[in-house]
Amino acid sequence: MERRYRLQKNRAFQYVYRRGRSVACRDLVMLYAKGRGLQVGFSVSKKVGNAVTRNKVKRRLRECFRPYLGDVKNGLYVIVARPSAAGATFQSLQRDVRYLLKKQSAFRAEQPAGTEGNRA
Repeated sequence: MERRYRLQKNRAFQYVYRRGRSVACRDLVMLYAKGRGLQVGFSVSKKVGNAVTRNKVKRRLRECFRPYLGDVKNGLYVIVARPSAAGATFQSLQRDVRYLLKKQSAFRAEQPAGTEGNRA
């Protein structure tokens, strides 16, 4: 995932934690707050495991979110990994990210088929 899409400042994370809406599943929690551009942050605490495990989980989460960069609404997203995420497979993390995005209504609304260009 490109650097311009990453949420990096502690102040930005704190803003999302304070003002954001959260949805959760077994391995992940996603918070969303309105914002101008699209930025995504990943939070993996020491409860998840050692540094190698935490970095592996973050790499997997970045790769799970990357295909949706063009499809989600602008805003600030923070994905928090629960300790069970360390043992989860890549496919289950992909499923969880998609589920949380749908539950958050984060996907942009597409026009119904056949209505583009039909202005009277």
